[in-house]
Amino acid sequence: MDTLITHSSILIIAILLLAAFLTPLVGRVSERARNILVIGSLAFAAALVFALARDISFNGIHVYALGAGSPGLATPEGFMVPVRIVLEVDGVSILMGIIWSIVSLAATVFSLSHMSKETGQSRFYTLVLLMVAGGFGMMFTGDLFNLFVFLEIASISGAALIASRTRFADTQEGGFKYIVISSVASLMVLFAIGLLYSQYNLLNVGALAQAMQYTMLDKMALVILIAAFVMKLGAVPVHMWLSDAYSVAPVSVTVLLIAASQSCMYALMRTCFTLYGVTAGLPAVGWIIIVLGILSMFIGVTMAIRQTDITRLIAYNCICESGFMLVGIGVGLAVLAAPEALAAYGTTAISGAVFHMINHALFEGLLFLAAGAIFYRIGTRDLNQMGGLGHTMKFTAVFFLLGALASSGIPPFNGFASKILIYESVYQFSPILTIIGIFVSIITLAVFIKAFFSAFAGAPLPRYKDVKEVPRTMIAAMAVLAVIIIFFGLFPGLVSDWIVRPATDALLDPAAYINAIVGAIP
Repeated sequence: MDTLITHSSILIIAILLLAAFLTPLVGRVSERARNILVIGSLAFAAALVFALARDISFNGIHVYALGAGSPGLATPEGFMVPVRIVLEVDGVSILMGIIWSIVSLAATVFSLSHMSKETGQSRFYTLVLLMVAGGFGMMFTGDLFNLFVFLEIASISGAALIASRTRFADTQEGGFKYIVISSVASLMVLFAIGLLYSQYNLLNVGALAQAMQYTMLDKMALVILIAAFVMKLGAVPVHMWLSDAYSVAPVSVTVLLIAASQSCMYALMRTCFTLYGVTAGLPAVGWIIIVLGILSMFIGVTMAIRQTDITRLIAYNCICESGFMLVGIGVGLAVLAAPEALAAYGTTAISGAVFHMINHALFEGLLFLAAGAIFYRIGTRDLNQMGGLGHTMKFTAVFFLLGALASSGIPPFNGFASKILIYESVYQFSPILTIIGIFVSIITLAVFIKAFFSAFAGAPLPRYKDVKEVPRTMIAAMAVLAVIIIFFGLFPGLVSDWIVRPATDALLDPAAYINAIVGAIP
């Protein structure tokens, strides 16, 4: 067992890559065996993630160096800096791994029935496994260049998955927009890496953080990295692609895209807090992120109001919810370099943003799965052509309503638990920001109430009188997310103490991350 834990970080990625290679081969023999392979590999990866999380809670940061005689030996004898490919997993990395493992497993289980009538399923599941492996790589790598490599793997597979249903013309447009925006963002990341490497001859995040001199080139690299990750998040002003991509992809893929966007949020936080640290130069960066967050909240919710396509409505809500996270992170950056009295609520703001990252992946994932269940049964996403589905699709109706209430920040669901942390902390920074956030949540509730009544309330339309509930695998996938949403909402203190606070502490303690690689900071 100890050996398994020691190698767990690389095994999580390697098992998924191996399964991706085997999936089309096994699929030629048996579809059932292929499905077992896909679900089994994702379940095994999830089990390793939770085992690794337990080990990190007791033993601290997990470091794995590929090609070393000792897995923890990042710097070979005779070298002053780490030159091996290093995986470094701390509190915030493993938090992201937990989110990714749960969401990806639920989305794939949902796909078993949802995609059963589609052609090319072996290719579909191969791409799913590649995307999940890329996401884990982004979260676990301690190396900037490998962050770029895994970002590319996740982006290319994501674009192919969006365009996988070739019989729909709009899927090609959505996939094209996603790969274009991903390519531009990846090139920006690569250019920023080049700026840093040209100065320090380093790629390891911890070693770079220790060597950082905050030169003009360093500041340019910071701006480029922030712009690239915000672009991949779909935050304003580079949000135009998101609704076109999210709304046309199979909903299980959209759920993965949401979790993948959280990987980019993680990369943004890792860049600001670990690579550059909380310095006197970051308050301005914090304000920029706050402005982007407020714009994302406002534009996302106002664009959602006018949507009649249920998946586009939820996609615009994703932009809005990303704004809450950006505001929390921005406030933290803006005040943590200030006096201690200010730093206290800056820490709470970051905790709220981290908590909302988990919740966002859960309730938006549930909303998209419920929308996908509707499309699976009636073949349309147009709210104007729906009505009375709650009479025959009771489970789907309940799950959609639960996700809507959570997204709107209504107690006792998980969205309330994270938003209240953001409201309370941001209020001490600027009451206006909190008022805007509450106002946006009220509009979000109104938008989802309208959508719920359009789809599920009223008398059933004659053409839908024979519509049945979706298969049990789809219900099970939605139920898993629903149970976690309720648990997080009822016991936010436990979640905060066990998961959120350790992740926040890991973000705000870059010295621990650096020391795990390069030793004590002089």
